[in-house]
Amino acid sequence: MIYLDNAATTMQKPDCVVHAVAEALTSLGNASRGAHDAALSSNRVIYRTRAALAAFFGCPDPSKVIFTNNSTEALNIAIRGTIGEGDHVITTCLEHNSVLRPLYLLQEEKGVRLDFVQADRKGCIRYEDLEDLICPDTRAIVCTHASNLTGNVLDIERIGALAKRRGLLFLLDASQTAGYFPINMEETGVSVLCFTGHKSMMGPQGTGGLCINGDIEVKPFKVGGTGVQSFLTSQPEEYPTRLEAGTLNGHGIAGLAAAVDFLTRTGIDRIRDHEANLARRFYLALRGIPEVSVYGDFETGERCPIVAMNIGRVDSAVVADELFNSYGIAVRAGAHCAPLMHKALGTTKQGAVRFSFGYFNTTEDCDAAAEAVAEIAQGGE
Repeated sequence: MIYLDNAATTMQKPDCVVHAVAEALTSLGNASRGAHDAALSSNRVIYRTRAALAAFFGCPDPSKVIFTNNSTEALNIAIRGTIGEGDHVITTCLEHNSVLRPLYLLQEEKGVRLDFVQADRKGCIRYEDLEDLICPDTRAIVCTHASNLTGNVLDIERIGALAKRRGLLFLLDASQTAGYFPINMEETGVSVLCFTGHKSMMGPQGTGGLCINGDIEVKPFKVGGTGVQSFLTSQPEEYPTRLEAGTLNGHGIAGLAAAVDFLTRTGIDRIRDHEANLARRFYLALRGIPEVSVYGDFETGERCPIVAMNIGRVDSAVVADELFNSYGIAVRAGAHCAPLMHKALGTTKQGAVRFSFGYFNTTEDCDAAAEAVAEIAQGGE
């Protein structure tokens, strides 16, 4: 199988990640639930990973690196924990449902007002439109760093500077960019960064988190056991315990720590160059195939290694099935949990076929995929 669905999850993990999870499964106890070696070993792994992630993302306080199961949970905590009744929120049409659905729920439950920065046919926004939407009761800008459909990247430095200048929270969905682009929360003015461990971070599924910059108060999303302050009737106020009720995924966090070490040791610039070159090579090959439409802005070099396309009016699911059944190429078709982006691109009925490249892909993978698309577009002739 040629695996080109890395924007969904990186299936091919570094060996050190696999070994770290396997070792943790037979050695780690429950963090903060005992004073024996197994529990203390889990504490050490989790603390070390917090510190590594704080350094990786430029989060000034490791205690405000909060572990979650994925970026969806992190975004729910960040959005529902900072936005309340009567607030106004600005977001974009590039968003994944992990941003949209929590916002829609707050709109329904608490009367939160939403405004969306529209995207053009290439999936690009105008930053002037974003600033024009700010009003006296605007509480936050909530947006993705990069579209999971087109790979287009937003200028978070510009958005962060705007949010700081206007006294707004800036909540960032870094699901597609964490581990691919360097992100420094302090330098970019990100208030809360939400990430997942299983995509470009190359860690295990079931890992992710949010990083909180400064004294921002985030209300608990869930409450329960913490292993400390057990006689309190409410959730402890201190971070990270405040937002981490229940047993953490220590085994996955051990794998995530190994993944951060791998990214740091290998260098994310090197990783990004390899993946970007593959995506560019694939895009250039598709560009010359009649009947193939490619979506997104490829005039800029700063983008995620994603190429979304369609063949004529053929349903995207039909193309994806043909790619896998006849060529052994794994991609993702459909709506990609990004309904507003599909509306902007005009692909709501057809969906799109998304190819996404990873560090362990090769030029041979890329060329085989391009040849397969060409054959399908020609009717297999």
